[in-house]
Amino acid sequence: MKTFEIQGFGFDALKLVDRPQPQPRAGEVLIKLRALSLNFRDLLILKGQYNPKMKLPRVPVSDGEGEVVAIGDGVSRFAVGDRVVGIFTQTWLDGEPTREKARVSLGSDIDGLAAEFVALNAEGLLPVPAHLSDEEAATLPCAAVTAWNALVHQAMLKAGETVLLLGTGGVSLFALQFASLLGAKSIVTSSSDEKLARAKHLGAAEGINYRETPEWDKRVLELTEGRGVDHIVEVGGAGTLTKSLRAIRIGGSISYIGVLSGAGDVNPMPIIMKSVRVCGVFVGSRAMFEEMNRAIALHRLKPVVDRVFEFAELPSALRYMESGAHFGKIVVRV
Repeated sequence: MKTFEIQGFGFDALKLVDRPQPQPRAGEVLIKLRALSLNFRDLLILKGQYNPKMKLPRVPVSDGEGEVVAIGDGVSRFAVGDRVVGIFTQTWLDGEPTREKARVSLGSDIDGLAAEFVALNAEGLLPVPAHLSDEEAATLPCAAVTAWNALVHQAMLKAGETVLLLGTGGVSLFALQFASLLGAKSIVTSSSDEKLARAKHLGAAEGINYRETPEWDKRVLELTEGRGVDHIVEVGGAGTLTKSLRAIRIGGSISYIGVLSGAGDVNPMPIIMKSVRVCGVFVGSRAMFEEMNRAIALHRLKPVVDRVFEFAELPSALRYMESGAHFGKIVVRV
């Protein structure tokens, strides 16, 4: 079968190779992959910026959807023909995260899903909401669960509250859709007026072009009558956190998720003086994923897919992600 391997760090070391097709052992199912979805983490892994000590070669990509084509002994959760997605951290089924649970993530700690077939433990899989296409379902495991965890479990977002979403990548757009579903008001930032218009079509109440308005934190305060937003999904990292701390209300919460803006110096005093809760969010458990899927199915929510590449075009898809031109999720069809 065809699979991609990271044989060294950098785009030139991402190789399409032949491997023997795996066979499911006891407790496992064999999956024929149909679609993959990319995350910024996949780009960091390829460049050696996520885990420079990662064991190589490694099959990349954490998110994917496919069809069960064979079942190992003792599996009762699935049958041949079922459509499934893998959970990001294969052993985090429920409860709080632990060191052991966090160290079994697809595409980094263990081989990922950039292959024609994979064998995974049945406990690390979930059925796909029936109304979603293969490409849409592939977008759920990392970005959607992260956004759900941030808003529902960490922020405990309530109807009528206001949430600030930085950018229009996968996590931010899922957070926008979930915030609308929960009855909250969203403010979205972007460097593109076109993307802001699309975000408003998805339910954003306000949009801020941060290139035209570099002091976007002040604009957030204007839009909230000086109070600040109740919650921020912070995907920028240290480069945007200082402004996020200015834009948050006293007693508000920040879900700290990404590092898209790179490094920067942050004064922690506003966290103390404003009693801000800053919580790191590392995706979520299978139980959170199941809960989210129930909401997605009930409301027939559709993930935002920006562009679909073919399997052999995975390097091009990653370069497209690097460009930052996308709106929503980048998908690779297997």
